[in-house]
Amino acid sequence: MFATATRNFVEEVDRGGLLIPVSSLNDTIALLTVVVKRKRFWVWQKPKYIPTDFNLNDLLTGDTPIKPGVIEIDFIKYNGTYGENIQGKVDASFVHSNASLEGKDSSRLQSLFGSLKKEEVDVQKLLRDSKDRVLDMSHCLVQQTKEKHRQVFGVVKERIVTTQPCWVIEEVQQGGQCGGGLSLCGPKSPKVSLKENGSLSKDSNITMEIPIHTTIAYALLELEIKQDGRYELCLMSDTNGGFEVDGPMKRLFGVSGAPASENSHLKQELERLSDHFHLLSALPATTRSSLLQRITKVMEDRGAVSSLQHVLDSMCLEKNPALDDVKITESQKQNIQAILDLLEQSGQGESKPVLTALHLVTSAMDEMTNDCLAVLGLCCSLTMLQALELLVQCVSGKGELPWSSAGLAALTEDFYEKTEHLFATSNVSLRRDGDTVKAEIRHLPGNLPLVLCIAVRGLASLAHCD
Repeated sequence: MFATATRNFVEEVDRGGLLIPVSSLNDTIALLTVVVKRKRFWVWQKPKYIPTDFNLNDLLTGDTPIKPGVIEIDFIKYNGTYGENIQGKVDASFVHSNASLEGKDSSRLQSLFGSLKKEEVDVQKLLRDSKDRVLDMSHCLVQQTKEKHRQVFGVVKERIVTTQPCWVIEEVQQGGQCGGGLSLCGPKSPKVSLKENGSLSKDSNITMEIPIHTTIAYALLELEIKQDGRYELCLMSDTNGGFEVDGPMKRLFGVSGAPASENSHLKQELERLSDHFHLLSALPATTRSSLLQRITKVMEDRGAVSSLQHVLDSMCLEKNPALDDVKITESQKQNIQAILDLLEQSGQGESKPVLTALHLVTSAMDEMTNDCLAVLGLCCSLTMLQALELLVQCVSGKGELPWSSAGLAALTEDFYEKTEHLFATSNVSLRRDGDTVKAEIRHLPGNLPLVLCIAVRGLASLAHCD
């Protein structure tokens, strides 16, 4: 709940910016707290941020602590409500029987943060105070972080803090009804009718009170650390920190490289990942169909997508996934377990390449905005995925596609509007020009175009017909 609320907050007020949502109430985030930034499995994934129990002064040599100036300003008043309703009904009639199944799910998450303030470090004073200061390179945190070359240090330079007790409220309603009838008639027997009706409902209402002075988001300054412990603050957003290491030329190991979502790199990146999509399309047809159905259900819940990604991440790293510890609804746990069972039953449970391929797709979905994920979840029919895959080829290719293309037949006016919105939320504009569909990537920070293309290609691979 809390992690979803803070993620929603950052997506609304600083999408593509520097703010990082706090994922746990157990994390203590103060100014100058040392946070470890860890590079993820895929180069286009957002890094994972791990707050530590130390601040910058704990890692410095000498007895004089750094005391930077702190600037406090009113930020915004924030109250957000996010919800979705899913309803469906199926009726079936046969010669002597009939059946009906109806289901309805609704959820609502309210983030009542109220008035928030921002605390900022006086960066110029921090720079002056950091001059000639040295990190203790023998400190256990420095040693453990330096050994893992995917990790770098950052210190908290600003944070968004609550100014009053506030609340996060989650309401979930799940309900279903089923009914059926069976009639038996014969020349020598009277008419017999059997009827059965049942219903199932489950409601939950959870209120979490957030204490005053709780940090809900923060921003970092990364550290560029020399071998002798001297360090520099990375002041520009495109400058990455890291540890200096030995080599033919001294270099800094960190998270670097041009964004893979730039137009010139999109096609190349998708081609590099094509083997993963081929692995998914080569699965048995029944397995593909069931996987697509279960993944579509998981996509109804942002938290469930993150949980599935985390479980597959653990499996790819040969760790046992702890599904019981995941804080999602019981029905979503069942969906995730069903996905794992499908891989196991098809003999793919121990297949690292297939796990990696599925992890690729779920990781892409987890990087999507809430809006994009919700719209994609509505487009997971076989025909719609076929049309979306053609549009992905258009985006990563010449940027134009005839509207008369066979695969676009599924795009009714309503679905075309959803498709336009789906691509727009991923920084790609679609427009019809006569009998031609034109796609253009908007060059904005982040990897949203690539993430959308990976998710569509992966889901379409599960939807391919033999």
